[in-house]
Amino acid sequence: MPNSIQEQTGHPRVAIASGFVWDAQNAYLFDIDGTLLRSRDRIHVNSFVQSVQRVTGFEVTLARIVLHGSTDTAILREACRQAGIPSEVVEAHTGAILEAMCASVTEQRHEMDLVRMPGVEDALRHLAAKGALLGVATGNLEMIGWIKIEQVGLREWFRFGGFSDKFPVRSELVAHAAMKARELAGPEARVCVVGDTPRDIEAAHANSLPVIAIATGRYSFEELLAPGPEVCATSLTDLMAQTQPQSQGAR
Repeated sequence: MPNSIQEQTGHPRVAIASGFVWDAQNAYLFDIDGTLLRSRDRIHVNSFVQSVQRVTGFEVTLARIVLHGSTDTAILREACRQAGIPSEVVEAHTGAILEAMCASVTEQRHEMDLVRMPGVEDALRHLAAKGALLGVATGNLEMIGWIKIEQVGLREWFRFGGFSDKFPVRSELVAHAAMKARELAGPEARVCVVGDTPRDIEAAHANSLPVIAIATGRYSFEELLAPGPEVCATSLTDLMAQTQPQSQGAR
């Protein structure tokens, strides 16, 4: 659990586990939605409904599904289950539905309304300057994830990623991304997950990876602190503000 001695009592708030140096890991796997950026449009969300209808003729809704921290493939399967679509139909057409989703988002990419979360580029620049390898681990489909990152102007920072195309379970896509990170950074590389939901924390710890939880998405600082991340902060800006004086002093 984060060490209460290092936790700030007001706002902003930062808690860091004793002995863990958040910016001294070899590789970082960033979640996208809620961590790197926020979508102020419904292009991605609407692509589920439109693509299922276009490919199968069935109608689905995401109204009763928890989207935050989930994966596109898991959301699709749950939406189809709730709509009563026969499993054999879903299995036969999943690939076509995912392709249709990617095509839909691609067609509308320039209409997307995306904003960076606070402190993102400063944190990426800081970690890159320390020699860290940067990647993403996201529930987005690969094409959609990269489109979002490109549209918000962050593509230059990332060399690889783990996506949900083949991994409906988040811990599995994190495992895949961590494997790719170690292929690039070395088999003993220390890999850290950065996310904004309890599911990011669970997926990281399921793979014995430390996690930095950032409360810029749906979940509050307190809700993210409870599962025991190695770091919990109200934003990357707040984490950087605490870190930079120490880093400068060390130099």
